[in-house]
Amino acid sequence: MIDLRPYADRTRWPWIAGAWGAGALFDAFQTVIVMRVVEGRTHSWLPLFATELALWLPWALATPLIIELARRYPVIRGTTLKAVGVHLATLVIMSAMVESWSAWLQVLFNPWANKRWPTFANTWSTSLVYQFFTFFIAYALILTVIYLLDARDRIARQATEAARLNEELSRAQLTALRRQLEPHFMYNTLNAIAGLVRDQRNGAAVNMIVGLSEFLRRASEDSNRAQVTLAEEVEYLQRYLDIQKLRFGDRLRVDLDIEDGLLDAKVPNLLLQPLVENAIKHGISKRVSGGAIRIAGAGRDGTLRLSVSNDGPCTQQDLDATRTGVGLGNLRTRLRILHGDRSGLVLQRAGVDGVDVVVTLPLREA
Repeated sequence: MIDLRPYADRTRWPWIAGAWGAGALFDAFQTVIVMRVVEGRTHSWLPLFATELALWLPWALATPLIIELARRYPVIRGTTLKAVGVHLATLVIMSAMVESWSAWLQVLFNPWANKRWPTFANTWSTSLVYQFFTFFIAYALILTVIYLLDARDRIARQATEAARLNEELSRAQLTALRRQLEPHFMYNTLNAIAGLVRDQRNGAAVNMIVGLSEFLRRASEDSNRAQVTLAEEVEYLQRYLDIQKLRFGDRLRVDLDIEDGLLDAKVPNLLLQPLVENAIKHGISKRVSGGAIRIAGAGRDGTLRLSVSNDGPCTQQDLDATRTGVGLGNLRTRLRILHGDRSGLVLQRAGVDGVDVVVTLPLREA
């Protein structure tokens, strides 16, 4: 037994009424024109127009039922004899009902103004023979439209689902990459703390532990965010630099030059810290006198350009190690996931000594 309750959810009555209303108007005007022009009849056209207009009312009322049958017994994929039989039986029943309605209207109003008033039996049997093919086309049209609409909705749902799955996959990849960075950062920082302890710089070691705790606490608050504002990223970087200054003291000099108008731009979480960490590890730490690191940011033509430079000694071995290290490889992967070909990361020499790492990505405000 067919449940009629879902009709209100599965169909749109205004669209059904509008479609059948337009078709009924076309058929009514066409019939009146044939009566006047082709057959040369001059009697009142209003009864005929109203009769032809009302003829399609049963089809409009039955459309939700046909839609339900079309979905329950599809005839486009996996067609069965049962499905064909159900639709043929429905077509026959609908044709008989519509012709009964039409015959009753003609008996009441005699819209063609025949001299001999029509009878129900003659009108019903005669009209059914001529109209059955038209009814067949009407039924097939309903099936075609509903299958096309369902196919469109199915494609839209699949596209939405695919987009959702891709988003979840990207989020999972970004989370995994972030978790890869955190132990790497922890390992390097704890080694620095151990070095301070060996040098009996216990006060600096304690301060570095406190700074590390604060840095990790703040970073964990945003652990589920793939992107943060550049202002937040600079704040994270400043906390990291505070830790490193406890280790290097005056040997580490930092120059931060980022345009104020860019601080609301969205950037990958933990973008700058791995770049600065590489600059310290492969450049500053190898020079007794230390060195300087410059972090710069500029925006132009919808592109954000961030660079981290250091003036420390640079060998080809250092360059190769930096290119294949965890930090840059991780960052390249995250940029590719977030922005695809619209982002880039370039590692190059900066003058005689030093290295310059440049990151470009789309400029988008949070």
